[in-house]
Amino acid sequence: MQEGKLFVFSAPSGSGKTTLVQHLLTQELPLGFSVSATSREPRGDEINGTDYHFLSLADFRQKIDAHAFIEYEEVYAGVFYGTLKSELERLWAQGKHVLFDIDVKGGLRIKEQYPDQTLALFIHPPSKEALKKRLGARGTEDEKAIEMRLARAEEELSFAPQFDTIIINDDLEVAKKQVVAQVRRFIGL
Repeated sequence: MQEGKLFVFSAPSGSGKTTLVQHLLTQELPLGFSVSATSREPRGDEINGTDYHFLSLADFRQKIDAHAFIEYEEVYAGVFYGTLKSELERLWAQGKHVLFDIDVKGGLRIKEQYPDQTLALFIHPPSKEALKKRLGARGTEDEKAIEMRLARAEEELSFAPQFDTIIINDDLEVAKKQVVAQVRRFIGL
């Protein structure tokens, strides 16, 4: 099985990383999206197997015990996120490079395990105020959940210097061009 490149996109919620990853997937590049697993409930119109692999907390813990994850993290109390080894195997078998939309600690763990194959990109919001506005505009969470995400954002921003590249997403069109250029360069196109 040919092992491809890994592209880790990490950022605080609301920074635009998912939008940028989705943009990359529309480009004519040999990329595939690694669907993360989570123990949280689906939000809005999220689809199991497409947006996330939604697992019960017991199932998630069983997969931890079975060493089925490349990385995982208890992001909030009782809420786990992780990357299943089977996702890399699935995408590499298709001859694709793997895109991750993942929390900062998980992203750095992937970079640590695959240092030469991984480009770790940190998507930085233009400001905390912009981040709060973006989270509120989603309409998927209440004020308490937004405040919890903003508090977590403070910690996540402290990890930015450990990433290969920091992209400040204050202009979405510019950020889209930057990520495409970074990915093309790392693949060697």
